[in-house]
Amino acid sequence: MNPIRTLATAAAAVLALSGASFAQDAIKIGEINHYKRMAAFAGPYKMGIELALKEINDAGGVLGKPLEFIFRDDDGQPGDAVKIANELMTRDGAVMVTGSILSNVGLAISSLAAEKGFIYLAAEPLADSLVWKAGNPYTFRLRTSTWVQAAMLAEEAAKTDAVRYATIAPNYAYGTDAVEAFKAALKKLKPEVEFVTEQWPALFKIDAGAEVQAIESAKPDAIYNVTFGSDLAKFVREGTTRGVFDGRQVYGLLTGEPEYLDPLGDEAPEGWVVTGYPWYDLPDGPGKDFVDAYQAATGETPKIGSLVGYMTAQSIAAAITRAGATDTPALLAAFKDLKVETPLGEITYRGLDHQSTMGAYVGTTALKDGHGVMVDWEYRSPEPYMPSDDEIKAMRPAE
Repeated sequence: MNPIRTLATAAAAVLALSGASFAQDAIKIGEINHYKRMAAFAGPYKMGIELALKEINDAGGVLGKPLEFIFRDDDGQPGDAVKIANELMTRDGAVMVTGSILSNVGLAISSLAAEKGFIYLAAEPLADSLVWKAGNPYTFRLRTSTWVQAAMLAEEAAKTDAVRYATIAPNYAYGTDAVEAFKAALKKLKPEVEFVTEQWPALFKIDAGAEVQAIESAKPDAIYNVTFGSDLAKFVREGTTRGVFDGRQVYGLLTGEPEYLDPLGDEAPEGWVVTGYPWYDLPDGPGKDFVDAYQAATGETPKIGSLVGYMTAQSIAAAITRAGATDTPALLAAFKDLKVETPLGEITYRGLDHQSTMGAYVGTTALKDGHGVMVDWEYRSPEPYMPSDDEIKAMRPAE
């Protein structure tokens, strides 16, 4: 039995007996995500939020009121997400909205937030245009910048003799941003590199055989992979079968995240340099405390989604506490340069671009007990990898 779900059921029963005063007094947050379409990430993400909410509300809530999330499913469709966001703000009494995994959905919600004048905390969408080229005063982003994670991998790639690179990425905002960032960072560190082929499969519709064949035909020295989920599984299987990874270093954005590495089982690739989440190897401290609390509450091992969900609720509670109110102007002021204590240590939502300073784990994939893990990893802060303030100001629309 899931303790968090049991708690939620008990709370609902108490509400039914005591009237609607609790619900009316609660501070409501609208949460929009792809719970059916991307359950492997969204399910743990929701449980991370629920764990944080329990801790927050057990400690007295926020501004003396309970914090409540209204969870809605958009099926990964930008149009549905926009409709739901509008309903949450105008009908359901939410003071702000958060969520989304897919960047195209996050960008749609962000655009609506700017149009309607409400706050959107993009918890997971990775396209950097959210806070840079398409940034707006009402959108903030928690998850580590795509640019930063790509630059971390480029730093490792620059240490090798590889010159000819192949890339493969899903053909939407996140994928294009991830390839652009890696190319820019690597060329800056090693100008002689060349990109001999770029593969752009449709999201979750990869023709892995054709993609692998195209990469092999280009004869690269190394491969930069941005696929994830079912696309990653197909790419790994086909690439391993055809030997395309043999003798080539592979760099995998997000490949070390448990959501995507665990399903590969004993087919997980070895020796890839990746970003991810080695929860199973964390030392004592806030990160390990979160892992232990999450496992005790859910009976499951944490995913990166679990951590992002937990930090999302922490961030929102911290912003409301700092604001001392729930109106949009107060929350906007509170979010800028907001500092939040998290399992990764203190992060800051930079006033410059509304991007948090959440970092990333970088390591190498290996097989252990029949499944993939990250080894030789380290947690890296994002600041050394970010564009300069002047570069960001040039990209970001004037406010």
